[in-house]
Amino acid sequence: MPPHEDTIFALATPAGRSGVAVLRVSGPMAGTIAETVSGPLPHPRKAVLRKFYDQNRNLIDHGLLLWFPAPNSFTGEPVIEFHLHGGHAVVESMLQTLSRMQSTRPACAGEFTRRAFEHGKLDLTAVEGLSDLVAAETDAQRRQALRQMEGGLGNIYDAWRRRLLQAQAYMEAEIDFSDEELPEGLRLSAQGELASLVREVRDHLSDGRRGEILRRGFRIAILGAPNVGKSSLLNMLAQRDAAIVTSQAGTTRDVIEVNLDLGGYLVSVSDTAGLRETRDVIEAEGVRRAVLTAQGADLKLLVFDACQWPRLDADTVAWRDSASICVLNKIDMASGNNEYPADYFPASALSGAGMERLLQGLQQLVADRLGSGETPGLTRERHRRELTLCLESLERAVSESDKAPEFVAEDIRLAARALGRITGRANVEDMLDMLFAEFCIGK
Repeated sequence: MPPHEDTIFALATPAGRSGVAVLRVSGPMAGTIAETVSGPLPHPRKAVLRKFYDQNRNLIDHGLLLWFPAPNSFTGEPVIEFHLHGGHAVVESMLQTLSRMQSTRPACAGEFTRRAFEHGKLDLTAVEGLSDLVAAETDAQRRQALRQMEGGLGNIYDAWRRRLLQAQAYMEAEIDFSDEELPEGLRLSAQGELASLVREVRDHLSDGRRGEILRRGFRIAILGAPNVGKSSLLNMLAQRDAAIVTSQAGTTRDVIEVNLDLGGYLVSVSDTAGLRETRDVIEAEGVRRAVLTAQGADLKLLVFDACQWPRLDADTVAWRDSASICVLNKIDMASGNNEYPADYFPASALSGAGMERLLQGLQQLVADRLGSGETPGLTRERHRRELTLCLESLERAVSESDKAPEFVAEDIRLAARALGRITGRANVEDMLDMLFAEFCIGK
């Protein structure tokens, strides 16, 4: 990768007043900039207290300077960091000073990370893991992102790709030296390796999309007839008045969504309009949106009125399946000493009775669905798409064991290329701009 001519700089900490602001500079002029602003370069990776001056030798601030010579830096280029006081005037003065220096410019979104990728410091899966780490809202998201950033996925795909290249070498040898005596069992060995890879890739794809769900949040849709207490249940789960609650049926007309941290997992809970036939145009649209929300949910929370037990609303019962749990709300108002089935959750969104058991049940269900497996889960649809292409090519290669080695070698090449696109070992220029645009400035 040819070196970049520009030296880029950006604020690596959030804008606004703060105790400390970090300015990061990367590129061929980084060392010269440090010497111009603060004097001789310090020892690598050692923070030193310095005074920082502008181009007219006016003092800007006192702070820390760190020097990271290439290639031992985040980007693989010469990098410096200025740790300043976080006042607006201080930061603005330093930014103006850097902008007036030769061959420098403000960094674009994600440009530091893109240079790290281009210099081989990170593969694409690690880049995506870093992006997810910055955006992580819960502990489970943090753990998954950190695992991916440290190579949890990239190492698996690189190992598979090396095995594919070895199998391809066996097939190419059979093609190029068909008239010569070759060691016995080359093709048989390659076919055995391909069959093993088919099983491994297939198992990897059969992960229930847990990595993708953990990354974007586990979706729960609250469904039920009008006035069974869906909005009250949402408010109890959210511990705030997120939805309007009245005694009038059909109050909720749109989908109301709140995010919860449930046992370290990001959970998105949606309150929906009551399920019923209606001639009210607005309410009918609400019901339509409720149905769409339920169809896209990872779990449906089916709410029934305990006062009506054992009669249950038929429209709500129709949604019961393996991805749903049933809540009998308003048990504080139900008459008699009713005994409910063990797989139902009797509760009162008004008094809080039964809510602890319901929360524990939800937390256990989410943990069971998203808990860590033996291998890291796929976190993006592009991973799944490329792995599916890889698997299709591998399956063809295995099924063509009795065909000419040229066909098998081509399918192996396509499978390896699909894996290479995941990590960035193959041509991925068409997707880089989109990927790095998701990053914040300064990262």
